[in-house]
Amino acid sequence: MFRRWFVPIAATITALTFLLPLTIHPAKSQSNALWQVYETSLKSAKYVDLTHAFSPTIPVWQGFGKATFKPAVAGADIPDYVKVGEEYTYGTHGFIATAYELPTDQYGTQLDPPAHWEEYGATISDLPATFAVRPLVVIDIHEKVAQDPGYHATIDDIKAWEAKHGTIPEGAVVMIRSDWYKKWFTETARFNQKPFPGVKLDALQFLHLERQILFHGHEPLDTDTTPNLEGEAWLLHNHYTQAEGVANLDQVPAAGALVSIGFAKPEGGTGGYARYIAICPPDWQYGVSVLEAPGAPLPKQPHPLRRDANGVLKPTP
Repeated sequence: MFRRWFVPIAATITALTFLLPLTIHPAKSQSNALWQVYETSLKSAKYVDLTHAFSPTIPVWQGFGKATFKPAVAGADIPDYVKVGEEYTYGTHGFIATAYELPTDQYGTQLDPPAHWEEYGATISDLPATFAVRPLVVIDIHEKVAQDPGYHATIDDIKAWEAKHGTIPEGAVVMIRSDWYKKWFTETARFNQKPFPGVKLDALQFLHLERQILFHGHEPLDTDTTPNLEGEAWLLHNHYTQAEGVANLDQVPAAGALVSIGFAKPEGGTGGYARYIAICPPDWQYGVSVLEAPGAPLPKQPHPLRRDANGVLKPTP
C-alpha cells in the first residue's frame, strides 16, 4: 500500500523540480511587464470620457420615468448618533450620502446585455471581466447626419473606414460617431424622437459575423428607427451587447485608441450604467494624461457642495 502512494508522490515531486525553473524564474522576470506598459504608454496616453453623467434631467425613453436624487436618511436608530428617517449631514454626522430612485437600468450612457430582450440572455452580472479594455474603432457619419438626421450607418461606411485604416480588429468595440450627443443638453425633450441616426441591420450583422467585434455603440438611445427596432432585436436575441448614449466621439481618433469599459454590476441586471473612456495616443489633441491629472489627491471644490432643485450636489457659492 505504501508503494502505491509513494510512486505517484515521488513522480509529482520530480516533475515539480523540473518545472520550477521554468515557471518561477520567467514569471519573476516578467511580473512587472504590464507595469512597464503603464509607465511607457498608458501613463502618458490621453484619456477622453465618452460618458454622460446621469441625473434627473437627462433624456430618457418616454416609456420610463425620470430619476430622483435626494439626501439619504437613516434606516435605523443608532443611539446617541442618528434617528430613523433623519437626514445625514456633514455637521451632525460627519458625512452625507445620496439616495437614488432610478426608474430603469436603461438610463444614461449604458451597456445593453442580451437579457434586456432575450429571456435566455446573459445579464449584466454575467458579462466576463474581459470586457474591460478593447481596441476602439470610430466610424464617422456625422456629416451625413447633418444632411439627414435619420441617416443610418451602412456597410459602405464600414468599408470606407477599412479602406483608410485596415481591417477592423477582431474583438474591437466599434463606435458610430454622429455628433447627436451634442443635443443631450440642448434638445433633451426630443433627443430620442424620430428622426435620429442609427445603424442598419446588415451593417450590424457585417460587424459581428464578418469582423467578430465585441459590440458597437451609438449616441442616441436606440439602435435604429425601424418600427420593431430590428437592429437591437437581432443583436440581443443573438446574444450580443451594445452601448447606447455615448458622448464625445468627435474627440477621439478614428483608429489607434483603446476603450476602457466599466459598468455597474447589479445581479441579474438587464442594463448597465456604463462608463466608457477612450485611451488615445500621447500626442492626441484632446483628453488628459495621468501626468496632467494624477487623480490623488483630487482637486478641492471651489465652493461647498449643496443640492440643487433636482437633488444633485454641486459646488454652490
